[in-house]
Parts: sequence; C-alpha cells; structure tokens
Amino acid sequence: MAAVACGVAAFGVGGSAEAASGRIRFHVEPQPYAEALLDVAQQANVTLIGAGACKGYSRNRLVAELTLEQALSTLLADAPCSWRVIAPGAVEISPIRQAEAPRLQPPVTVTELLVTATKRVRNARELAVAVTAIPRGSVEATGATDAGEAASQFAGVQATNLGPGRNKLLLRGLSDGAYSGRTRSTVATYLDDIPVNYNAPDPDLRLVDVERVEVARGPQGALFGAGSMSGVYRIVSRKPDLEEFSAEIRASGSLTKGGDPSGAIEGHVNYPLLPYQLGFRLSAYEEIQGGYLDDILQNRSNVDRTERRGARLIATYEPTDAWSVNLTLAGQHLRSDDTHYTAPGLGLKRAVRTAEPHVNDIELATATVKREWGWADLTSATGFVRHRYGSVYDSTEKRLLYSAFADKAVYAERTRTNLIVQDLFLTSRGAGPVEWLAGLYGSYTRVENVTEFLAQLPFAAPLVHVYGDDRRDNVREAAAYGEASYQFAPGWTVAIGGRVFTIDTRTKSDVVSEDFAPRSLDRTTTFSGFSPKLSVQWKFADGDLAYAVVSEGYRSGGVNSGGAIQLSPVRETFSPDRLVNYEAGLKLTAMSNRLSLNSAVFYAIWDDIQTDQFRTSGIAYTTNAGDARVLGLESELTYRAANGLSAQVNGRLSETKTSGANPDFRRQLVNGLPGAPAVSGGALLSYQRDLPGDWTLRLVGQATYVGKSRVTFDAAAPKMGGYARTRLSAEVIGQAGGFPVGVQVYVINPLDSFSDTFAFGNPFSMGRGRQITPQRPVTVGMTLSAAM
Repeated sequence: MAAVACGVAAFGVGGSAEAASGRIRFHVEPQPYAEALLDVAQQANVTLIGAGACKGYSRNRLVAELTLEQALSTLLADAPCSWRVIAPGAVEISPIRQAEAPRLQPPVTVTELLVTATKRVRNARELAVAVTAIPRGSVEATGATDAGEAASQFAGVQATNLGPGRNKLLLRGLSDGAYSGRTRSTVATYLDDIPVNYNAPDPDLRLVDVERVEVARGPQGALFGAGSMSGVYRIVSRKPDLEEFSAEIRASGSLTKGGDPSGAIEGHVNYPLLPYQLGFRLSAYEEIQGGYLDDILQNRSNVDRTERRGARLIATYEPTDAWSVNLTLAGQHLRSDDTHYTAPGLGLKRAVRTAEPHVNDIELATATVKREWGWADLTSATGFVRHRYGSVYDSTEKRLLYSAFADKAVYAERTRTNLIVQDLFLTSRGAGPVEWLAGLYGSYTRVENVTEFLAQLPFAAPLVHVYGDDRRDNVREAAAYGEASYQFAPGWTVAIGGRVFTIDTRTKSDVVSEDFAPRSLDRTTTFSGFSPKLSVQWKFADGDLAYAVVSEGYRSGGVNSGGAIQLSPVRETFSPDRLVNYEAGLKLTAMSNRLSLNSAVFYAIWDDIQTDQFRTSGIAYTTNAGDARVLGLESELTYRAANGLSAQVNGRLSETKTSGANPDFRRQLVNGLPGAPAVSGGALLSYQRDLPGDWTLRLVGQATYVGKSRVTFDAAAPKMGGYARTRLSAEVIGQAGGFPVGVQVYVINPLDSFSDTFAFGNPFSMGRGRQITPQRPVTVGMTLSAAM
C-alpha cells in the first residue's frame, strides 16, 4: 500500500512493456480512496495531484489488466470525486462540484502544484529549476493584485517602486539598473504562452481570474531566449470550464490616511456554449488607487492618483480528446496622474512645477493550438501584442541646455511596441527513461519611440518644440531549441538542451534641435549564438530531489541615438551581455508533506552588463557597465499544521563583486547591483478554522523585507531601502441565499511606516537633491465577493 500523500504523488518513469502498450496490470485492495489512488499512480508511473480531495473508502478490489483511464473510472465509479488527465503522465483528482464558497480549500504549497515553467506540465518538485507557483486561492486570500504585492510569497522576487506601470521586475537581485530604456528586460513576463514585454517597464497586469502565477528563477535562455536572463514571470489565466456555468464578482474599497479613497471591482462569467466542446470565459476589472501626495507648487492634493481597467475573453474549443484550441483577447489601460516621488524633509508633500503623468496600455490577441498523439504533444502558440506607454517629466532644471531663453520646460516620451510571436514545439509523452522537447521560435518586434523637449519662452503661454528624437527599431529573432533527458540509473536523470538563435536589429533615428543641426541614423546589428543548458538530478526514494544545473542568458547589443549633441563614437553602440549561472538545489518534504523546503545556491557570472543611464542633459542612453559575480542563497520553507495554521517563509542572501568597469561609464563600480539588496525576504502566516453554519474564518498576515541598496553603480550614491511592507487581513466565507459569499477586511502598512522604497523619480532633477518614494500610508479596506 502506498503511503498517503497530502497533495501530489510523483513516481518514477522507468516504464514497462505493459505501460508502453497502454494496458497495465493493476492490483489495488479495498482501502481509503486516497490510498487507492496512490496505488494506481504508483503502478501506472504517473504524477497524481489532489489525491487527498477524494474522501471516503473504496470497497472494491481492483485486479485486472486495464488502461489508466479504465482503472480510474472503475475505481472512482461511486466516489465523491472525479479525475482528468491534465498532461502526459499527470492526473488531477477533484471533489465532485458542490455549491461551495471559493477559497475554502487549505492553502496549497508549491509541492502540490503542476507548473509549465519548462514548457511541459510537471510537478515542481521534479524539476531541476528553482520554481515557485502561487495558486489562485493564495492570490485572492492575500489580496495580491500584481507582482509587487505577491512578492512576499516568492523567494528573490522584487520590483522597483517608481510607480504603477513604471516598475521593473527583478529576480535573484540580478539587476541591470533601476531605469527602463533600450535594454531588453532581464525578466521575461508571460501571459500564458506569449511574452508581453520587450524593453518596456512591466505592464503591471492585474491578477484577476488567474489559475496561478509561476516564477522560474535563473537564466532560461535555452527554452525562452533573450530577455529571460534572470528568469521568467508567468501569469496563467483560468480557462473556460466546458461543463458548468459560473460567475463571480468582487468589490473592494479602502481609505488611506491623508489620501483619497480607493476602490476596485472585478468579476468573471464562464459559459459552456457547447457542453464538453466549446466554452467562453470573460473577466473584467476596474480599479482606482487614490493619491496621497500633495504638490505645494501646483497647489494640488493627492496628485498621484492611478486608474487601471482591463478585460480578458478566452474561448476554448475541444472537438476531440486529441485537439484543443484556446483563443484569447485581452487588454489593460493604466494611467497615473503624477509621479510618486518626493524629497527628504517634505514628508508626503512634494514640489514639482509640472504634473508628470504616465500611461501604460497593452492589448493582445493569442491563439494556442494543441494536438496530442500517443507518443508526443504538439503546441503552437501565436500572439500579437501592442504595448503603448509614455511619461512626462518636469525638465526645467535642464532647460538652458536646449533653449537659452526658456523659463520652463517639460520632457515627453511616447513608445509603441508591436510584437508578433510564433512558438511551435513538440514534446514527448509516456512513461520511459527518455524524454525530449524540440521547438522553433520566431518573432518580429517594432519599437517606435518619440521623445520631445518642450520649452516655455518668456511671456509666451504655449510650449514650443526645441528638441526631438523619432526612433524606430525593427527586431527579427529566429531560434531553434530543444532539450532531452535520460534516466540513466534509478533516481538519476541527466538533461541537456540549448538554443541556436539569431537576432537582427535595424535602428533608424531622426533628431532635430533648436540650436544644433539635424541628423539621422540608419544602422543594422546582428547577434547570433548558442545558449546551452545542462542539468543532473537525483530523486530520492521518498520523492525528494537534489539537482545541479548550468544555464545561460543573453541579450543582443544595439545602437544609441538622441541627444542634442551627438554621442562620442565609443558611446554610440552597446555590446551584447551574457550571464552564466551555476546552481545546486534541494527540494525536500517531511511530516506527510506538511513541511517543505526548497533551497538553491547559485553563482552567476555576468559579463558586459547592459544598463540604461542618463546623460547630464537627462536624456537616456545605454552602455555596458562592467562585469559582476553574484553568489547567492535562496530558500522557501512552508509548514501546514493539522489545526488550520500554515506558515511560509522565504529569503535571499547574496554577495556581489564587480570588476572590469567600463572607463567611459565609470572608473570604479560599487560592489553591488543597482536596486538589488544583499538581503531580502518575506513571510506569510495563515490560520483557518470552521465556524458554525458552514462558515469559515481565515486570518492572514504577511510581510516583505527589502534590504538596503543603491539606485546606481556609483559608490557615492545614497542608500535606499531597509524597509518592510506589511498587510493583515481577516476573511469570512460562507453561504447566503444559496450562493457562496465572502467578506474580507484588511489593513495595509498597519504601522504607518514612511520608508524610502525607491530613491529615484525624475532624471532631469536628480542633481538638485535626493529623491525618495515613500510607502502608501496606513490603509484600511474591505472586499466583498459573491459567486454562483
């Protein structure tokens, strides 16, 4: 009899002649359903998730030669649960649907989730990758609306805090700088199977109606290509349920000390148009974040108001068991009325001459087609992404560099990115010692960037154009990639993979200036290479895992343009950079899966670090700063007690040594990366208990600590950080009128900490003094939810 596991059972993949033919000789004695299911999983060599959801006792003795599907159907014929094959070699067990409230299930740990971070559905415990996945229930129970707010549940995940729609995601402290510019992002952000960012700030997609959020840390260049130097952040949306209609709505409101009120409403509707074949799922949301900073020069209160609204429509068509099609249309509009920085000594007030709004809009259309055979699965993911964002800054401090008579000036930047992606890959299926994956990737990206410097002349009301750069980048990328693994001994598996790629970039730029002659640029760059990956892992008899992996990330080089005065030849271009990662990790469980530990030690060698910086004029350019060596340790510890108490703790420690400073950039680099503290961590404590009348109470406390760092590579720059973010919530869930309902009250920043979360705000006024971004003051709110 197999030992009862709390959530996932994962057995070896040795395979047998019977399994290869599809029929297996099963021998399962009468016993609790959970234990019987684990026996089936062990005898069929498959991964089983959710065995504990099947309550009760099986009184049937199963001794026969059957397919896996026949065995499960026979065993669970009278059981209070159902089964479905969710991926090759992976079966999910679910309780038969009841009219129950959402999020009543106990918290799910990372060891109980199947993830797709390696382009194949796998139990995270079986992967030689540092992966964390947060399920839907945890996202909703903790009130996380974006990556920054979910950081307490991830090891090594951070976000800069320039403001909504302006931030950069950071993994493992592998930061190329605090600013966004020409360099490609170090973290690849995905919505399902399609990347949604290129060199833009994170789009800040609101986490509404998601199945889970996955983070794969460390370079993922072999499978995901350029732009995944430090890892992949992936939002997995909930797909249509093809069997039953469902709907849910959530509304929240909050009050911030000294600021305007905030509010949000979100919901979804699921409709199976053709049961078991065709269904639709529509999600939508609207959110207002009230401002809390007062501008004393503009005589305006709570200037930093932000609005965010969006929707997502998914259609799923499954004409047969072998075919599936998912079509997605999604979009989000985000606008901040002003920036979020101030100066030391002003508290929650600021002194900026001109409003500095920001817009970050994204729309996308995707199609994912899957075809299953007995020996392999084919996936085709096609997508079109349009990402538009822009900012305005008060540039009066630099006005005389552009116009000798200006009294006031503003700088405006608008960027539009169109991205077309095609990813086609074939993966093996079935239980055997050899597994493989092979794929082809192609993308076309067009980035149109327009920057303007506008000045106000004496006694003239309108702003006049005194400088502009109209830049267009056309990027074509093609790649072939693959990975193969071999179980060469019981418990031992070695895997090798890589990606052959070529990236062609053509840059055009037209610069006009009031005081200098116009100029144009037309240049093409090509970057080709091979990105390898090698791993070896040992799976213990009890399912624990030890692994070692070597992986690589890369980015292509490029060309600088812009500025009233042309850059020197040495600064006109920037070189490719490359990061090689050496990593060893452990994934352990104990106490019947109630305790889990995931830990990894990594050593990253990052050469020719690309970074976006600012000239003395405030105009951005990209350069190679130098080299860095980063030694780090990250760990995640989760414990779930039988009395409803659960705790999650994660942390990251790192030591960075820099060398090879680019003398044209800086003679010496600080031993640290910008915005990347040596210490960071998070904790989440949850308690759940039943109340009379089918009601449930859940209490959640969470905290994130961000250590001190500098905003630049300069050792003379002041330090920022050294603060904690906290949130407390209490939630009651139950039935009202036959419908599931919930009420949550929460407090954000209960100690009303000020803190300097980010020492940057405006590149044109940095020389005037230090800039800081304070935390949102103490905020109290309530969320109401109802489902059917």
